[in-house]
Amino acid sequence: MRQADAVLTISQLAAYAGVTVRAVRHYHHIGLLPEPERNASGYRTYDAEAVVRLIRINTLAGAGVPLARVQELLDASPDAFAEGIQQIDQDLRSQIRRLQATRQQLAQLAAGHDPALPSSVVGYLDRLRSLGVDERYIELESNAWIMIAAQVPDQIDSVISQKHAELDDPLVVRLYQLLSDGLDWSIDDPRVVEVADCMEQLMVRAIEAGEADDLGLDNRFLDLLDASAVQASPAAQRLRSILEERGWNGWIRTERVPTGVAHT
Repeated sequence: MRQADAVLTISQLAAYAGVTVRAVRHYHHIGLLPEPERNASGYRTYDAEAVVRLIRINTLAGAGVPLARVQELLDASPDAFAEGIQQIDQDLRSQIRRLQATRQQLAQLAAGHDPALPSSVVGYLDRLRSLGVDERYIELESNAWIMIAAQVPDQIDSVISQKHAELDDPLVVRLYQLLSDGLDWSIDDPRVVEVADCMEQLMVRAIEAGEADDLGLDNRFLDLLDASAVQASPAAQRLRSILEERGWNGWIRTERVPTGVAHT
């Protein structure tokens, strides 16, 4: 006849719960599994209650519950348990999003993309390449977007989405093609006027539509972007002068100014 008070050794407990002896000892150490009294021979002995608790601990841990929160859930009421699980699920979702973002960055690195560029910008630059935009101009765009993305990381994806929409406009595509070719133009190249015409049409549209395109960036940063654009090509300074003569100030934050007022 079996004894009603049968007890288990630590190895038997571990086997019944599907864990290792080392795991049992660790749970003892962090207080998740109460450490039982030792028998006359100095060995720990366990009962069925210990098996059930250990299975519960292992189940929660296997489901992704941090060990630091297992004790809280084991002792929680049904409502508190459900609320705690929901919170842990939200935490795991956040971790998954961070890991997915990290994987995207690694994929960009593996593909040879600049790690400072968000994936949305990479896709946009690839679209410019498909339009035949010169790689040197792509680099200029890339550098500008790196700086912008660092200032407004939460807005960059929506900004790039809008830029994709703009590329459906033939006038925008024509402007990119001109700017791409313009890196080698002389200061008196007649095509500079066509660039100015394209830019002015687009700026008029933006103002009439009430679109703000400065993203809340400060003036010093916008001046830095403008200066970088002007330095890119000998013809860029003339382009800016033409736009100023027509009453336009700034390329990133575009403003109408009285005719003849110089950019400062």
